[in-house]
Amino acid sequence: MGSIVEKIKELKKKRNAVILVHNYQSPEVQGIADYRGDSLGLSREAAKTEADVIVFCGVHFMAETAAILSPDKTVLLPDKDAGCPMADMIDAEKLRELKKQHPASAVVCYVNSTAEVKAESDYCCTSANAVEILSRIENNEIIFVPDKYLGSFAAKKAGKKVILCDGYCPVHMKILPEHIAEAKKEHPLAKVLVHPECRTEICNMADEVLSTSGMERYARENFCGEMIVGTETGLIYRLQKDNPLKKFYPASVGAVCPNMKKTSLEKVLWALEEMKYEIKVKEETAKSARKAINRMISAG
Repeated sequence: MGSIVEKIKELKKKRNAVILVHNYQSPEVQGIADYRGDSLGLSREAAKTEADVIVFCGVHFMAETAAILSPDKTVLLPDKDAGCPMADMIDAEKLRELKKQHPASAVVCYVNSTAEVKAESDYCCTSANAVEILSRIENNEIIFVPDKYLGSFAAKKAGKKVILCDGYCPVHMKILPEHIAEAKKEHPLAKVLVHPECRTEICNMADEVLSTSGMERYARENFCGEMIVGTETGLIYRLQKDNPLKKFYPASVGAVCPNMKKTSLEKVLWALEEMKYEIKVKEETAKSARKAINRMISAG
């Protein structure tokens, strides 16, 4: 293990590369990160990095976003098959059809979407700033794709009317009401933190509904010593490492994203050795998508 990490460090220096790692990656991959965070934080890092090469330890739409923001960089995705089922639940053609049906609507897409969908959108958002983005929009109606749960949660908070599609995260859907009830029974003093990609009834059972960066901040700043965490289990590792005196319990041990777990140290090493798999976006698509993404990055 150590020798692989050393080889990665050597190649990273040789290639002038930076390694961006999402919160849901495995502990060993999180351990080699130059920057680790949620989609918004990593997008900001991708936009400002001076590295020549970005190794994105996440899923395809994240590497695609980095490629759009840094067209002069080489963006590598260690596993070319690391996709996102939610992102595949809406495509540009379906979104264009929705826009025809609601011509006066602004279009907001969750960052968990393809470059083509971003190119058809007015705004992009993450779970960390969806409420802020919706609050800023003056249109009476807003099309929100693809996640119906994040869309309805953010719309309620922002006091907006939204048109939703039937997208969702299969991983967060695995967290059920009985999981929260059982966890609260086992840990009665624990606060319940859940991600807004969870079902509405799960969000209603929570003490706080937060993005992964929001959960990190809450764990750091709140005095409570125990927390039940309703999101992909990869976040638990970081929460525990950053807050060793506190205890964190997964709402469901089954909330594991198989795509996020496809990245390994070996694949990161191979990516740097062979300079693959490079993620590219057509310039015309990237140009249109960049406007929506930049609005996401500049929002609170």
